[in-house]
Amino acid sequence: MPVLPTISTIFIVLSAILVAIGWVLISKGNKKAHKTVMLSAAVSALLFFIIYVSRTIFAGNTSFGGPDEIKIYYTLFLIFHIILATTGAVFGIVTITLAFKRNISKHRKLGPVTSIIWFFTAITGVMVYLLLYVIYDGGETTSMLKAIFGF
Repeated sequence: MPVLPTISTIFIVLSAILVAIGWVLISKGNKKAHKTVMLSAAVSALLFFIIYVSRTIFAGNTSFGGPDEIKIYYTLFLIFHIILATTGAVFGIVTITLAFKRNISKHRKLGPVTSIIWFFTAITGVMVYLLLYVIYDGGETTSMLKAIFGF
């Protein structure tokens, strides 16, 4: 299994687990622990993003290496995951910002929605990882720098 995709997937799963823990903590009224855990979830998601972007720039993205008959389904699923992840990231930033600005009424309304989007993002992210590196052998990987500049 490739190291960086495995590490980044671990970080996204960790962020979802931490969000779930944070949800339980706030439901029990433990605001301080909720804040700590949710910020840890955000840091974990940020670490995923840094690893993913770094890998994309320097090593590239791995193409689907499974059977051609299911490539279209994988591609549609990947597009769904990307839209979900982008939406989840935006919702996450807004939700955290609301908390820092002490706009707790809006934070309380948006937080559960953000959490659910993030859970589905993590699940679909793991599925993409499994399809690319575990169930099937990954296809070709070309760095963005090499694709654009030839080096």
